[in-house]
Amino acid sequence: MSAMANESSAGVSEWERDLYAHLTTHVENERGLLESYRAAAEASPSMALRYLVNLLIEDEVRHHRLFAQLADSLKTESLLGGEEPSVPPMDFTRADHDAVAALTDQLLKSERQDARELKRLRRKLRSVRHTTLWDLLVDLMERDTQKHIAILRFAQKHAKRR
Repeated sequence: MSAMANESSAGVSEWERDLYAHLTTHVENERGLLESYRAAAEASPSMALRYLVNLLIEDEVRHHRLFAQLADSLKTESLLGGEEPSVPPMDFTRADHDAVAALTDQLLKSERQDARELKRLRRKLRSVRHTTLWDLLVDLMERDTQKHIAILRFAQKHAKRR
């Protein structure tokens, strides 16, 4: 990692060094945030707060992993290390467009159905919105479903490019 920070790194642009520094700094900052979340969860007498903070911890762990993968991929690609980057290149042209289209169409249909079901469930939970965590959890699942749809659309769009 320090190779990216070294000004004398041959072939590494200033933009790459700056981006790498941003990514690795973010990873370090996320580590501190993660520790704060863990301490808050352990210290809270509220089971509900501990539960919610643990959901945040799961997201922060994933964010930490993604930033580390971005930094690793940038380092690998910038230094031409010959290794496979943690985040693969956009190689959708290698995939069979028709197979990707069929798969993403099927998965998008399922995700949209899931979105409709979650919306119905959320309406059913209105009466307990202020007395349980259930409405919040369904809201979070709706957001995840929208994220899944965005990922599938991205794959679908880029698989069409030749």
